[in-house]
Amino acid sequence: MTVDAPARWRLARAAVLAAVFVCAACGLVYELALVALGSYLIGDTVGQASIVLGVMVFAMGVGALAAKPLQSRAAAAFAAVELLLALLGGLSVLGLYAAFAWLDLYGPALVATAFVLGLLIGAEIPLLMVLLQRIREQAAGSAVADLFAADYVGALLGGLAFPFLLLPIFGQLKGALVVGAVNAAAGVVLVFTVFRRELSRRARVGLTAGSIAVALCLGYAWLTAQDFEVTARQQLYRDPVVHAERSRYQEIVLTRSVAEPGRTGTTDLRLFLNGDLQFSSVDEYRYHEALVHPALNGPRGEVLVLGAGDGLAVRELLRYPDVRRITVVDLDPAVVALARAEPQLRRLNAGAFDDPRVRVVHADAFGWLRTATDRFDAVVVDLPDPDETATAKLYTVEFYALVEGVLAEGGRLVVQAGSPYFAPRSYWSIEASLREAGFAVTPYHVDVPSFGDWGFLLAAAGTTPPTLALPSGAPALRFLDADTLAAAGAFPADRRRVDVPASTLLRPRVLEYARAEWRGY
Repeated sequence: MTVDAPARWRLARAAVLAAVFVCAACGLVYELALVALGSYLIGDTVGQASIVLGVMVFAMGVGALAAKPLQSRAAAAFAAVELLLALLGGLSVLGLYAAFAWLDLYGPALVATAFVLGLLIGAEIPLLMVLLQRIREQAAGSAVADLFAADYVGALLGGLAFPFLLLPIFGQLKGALVVGAVNAAAGVVLVFTVFRRELSRRARVGLTAGSIAVALCLGYAWLTAQDFEVTARQQLYRDPVVHAERSRYQEIVLTRSVAEPGRTGTTDLRLFLNGDLQFSSVDEYRYHEALVHPALNGPRGEVLVLGAGDGLAVRELLRYPDVRRITVVDLDPAVVALARAEPQLRRLNAGAFDDPRVRVVHADAFGWLRTATDRFDAVVVDLPDPDETATAKLYTVEFYALVEGVLAEGGRLVVQAGSPYFAPRSYWSIEASLREAGFAVTPYHVDVPSFGDWGFLLAAAGTTPPTLALPSGAPALRFLDADTLAAAGAFPADRRRVDVPASTLLRPRVLEYARAEWRGY
């Protein structure tokens, strides 16, 4: 059975447009993978996205120009570009993670990787345009419309596949390898089927050898990916990693050591989220006693906790029999699941989440507060530091105004606010944001060896700052007593108030301050 020429042209044209579709999806996945990795490792989502997209778009223009001399051998050149793009794109996450873990060259490596990938992606469309026109000559406008329609729809597929398919199933490292394999297959299959006659014998041999080499490299990387990730991750932490997972929102790592200086036999369990220390079991009681107990010096029947998925703040709240209900709003179910299941962490939080008084809600704190109708006697805000775009909104005037809306009359609010010594502008900007939201604020700080000098802000609605004192009926504490708490309200000359403006959603100053002040620590 023979196929007439128009039918052959339609099939060949459909194959080219399908390759455009797949290559566009793969290209966008590479971009998103670089942005996501930078967000996990560096924390600056906006900055990482700006660098990656800016460099890649610029490089795509350069790549389109660089493809001009290749148009006479468009079929072989396109296959070679796709093989190289598949290899570099597939290994990009692995290479950048290695640069971050061992070489401390993440920034330059990111720029170089984004440029090379953009260069190769930019060369695709001119070569595909030539191939499309070789099937059957058509008006330039129609050819461009067809190519870009397939390209943009493919980009949509890649944009949706990355967060909802590749990351949940394969993770970042293996997800990039899968996309690299698909990318290589799309280019090679198109050229060896539709345009095989345009290939010289030397080109066919070279592309076959290249395809085998790329397949072997990606396959080897797939087989060793798990061992590589474990080794690279351990390089980032002082103590042995005993648990690591990447949830939908963050990387969660637990380390454990028995080599604490001066504490022979004492195990130090540490929780890190996206590389930032959340607590050390050796001294976490100092932090959590200082955070929780001053806020309970008043009504405390209904308590709201924002963050604190490790259960340690909840443990302190449960020491008061007259606390009737605790509502915990934490974004990441994986953190709470770890706090429930990991034996040492469960011992540390005293099984807090098993208490019938505790209700856990997995939601973004900002969004949850906008629709909340309950009122609480005390609100404990124990959220990650405002050094990322996603968390900076939780330290703004607008956020604290929402908190004020769920605070019962006479209620108190306490906020962990970072270090008034290492990050004074961040600390006092949070205090200014609370005041602008209508709170009277009492600042205080304590020494937590794992963190250094650490600050909190106790607040109440109105104009009278709340008294810094332990509540009546407070249990015996390991660190905090009346004298220590009284001293916590005093700030020495080098840690006194810094006059800085409040932080808002449209002007997140606290993010600027946190990034500048914590750089180098």
